[in-house]
Amino acid sequence: MDILVMLEENPEHSPVLAHVNSVPSPLGVERPSRDIVTIYGVANAESLALALAAAVEIHRPNAEEPDSSISAIRHLGVWPERGAVGDAAWRDSSGQLVTRDLVIPLEILHATAGLLLTECGQVIRRLAAGLSMPDWPEGARRAINVTLGPIVGITRPVFLPLESALEAWREADGLAFDYEGD
Repeated sequence: MDILVMLEENPEHSPVLAHVNSVPSPLGVERPSRDIVTIYGVANAESLALALAAAVEIHRPNAEEPDSSISAIRHLGVWPERGAVGDAAWRDSSGQLVTRDLVIPLEILHATAGLLLTECGQVIRRLAAGLSMPDWPEGARRAINVTLGPIVGITRPVFLPLESALEAWREADGLAFDYEGD
C-alpha cells in the first residue's frame, strides 16, 4: 500500500484534520493503488496515525461489494471528533457506476491508530518530524512517500522510501562535497 503523506500548513483551507484519497492502479498495470493523505496544520504522531488509520480502514475488504475493494476511488475527510466521512465510486461487473457513502466511526479509527502507534510509533513520529522540519526548500510541497506492507489486520509498516530518500541525500551530500586534494 503506497501512501503519499503531505502536510498543508495552512489549516484555514480545510475544516478537517486530514483528507484521504485513494486512487486505484490503472488497468493492466502491476502496481498497487496509491493513497494520498493530506494533514492540515501541525503534523504530530497522533494526527498522522489517525489519518493513516483511515487510509488502512478504507482498504478493508467489503463482503457486500467485492468489486469495490480493487477499483474504487475513495475520498474521506477525517475529523478528530467525528471519525472519517466520505464516499467511494467504482464500476461493477456490468460496467455500471456505483457510489457509496463511507463512514468510519471514531472508535474504529482510534483503535487502528492505536495499533499503528504500538507497532511503529517511532517511525510515525519520525515521519511527522520529517514533515515538520523547518529546512524544506522554500515553495516545496512537504510530502513523503511511504509504503505499508501487506495488511492482514494490521502488519508492521515498512517505510523504505523514507529511509532510501534519507540515504540518497546523505550519499549525494558526500559526493558533492567529498573531494580529495582540494
